[in-house]
Amino acid sequence: MQKPKSTRQKKIEEIVREIAGPLIAKETNGTSLITVTRASISPDLKRCTVFISVFPQSAEESALNFLKRKRPDLKKEFRKKTQTRVTPFFDFEIDFGEKNRQLIEEISQKN
Repeated sequence: MQKPKSTRQKKIEEIVREIAGPLIAKETNGTSLITVTRASISPDLKRCTVFISVFPQSAEESALNFLKRKRPDLKKEFRKKTQTRVTPFFDFEIDFGEKNRQLIEEISQKN
């Protein structure tokens, strides 16, 4: 069983979401819509995964590659906005939970 997240973890996850969303929106070229759905940070605060959804789905791979190239920018913004001793390593993943939720909603609207 996983240990509940600390208040510090929750706060940092929220800060990452607040930083990543506008940064991604500003940097994208407009060919796809990239939305930050959530962030998850490890208990030691050394790794942070930013979960995203991408529209259209066919652009997911190129969006992930783009975001991985933008890691230094996210790291720089994170350092500017926080006073943490550790700056986490940022990674990006497709939020399959959000994808499943959208699929369920789509199916339920058809019935």
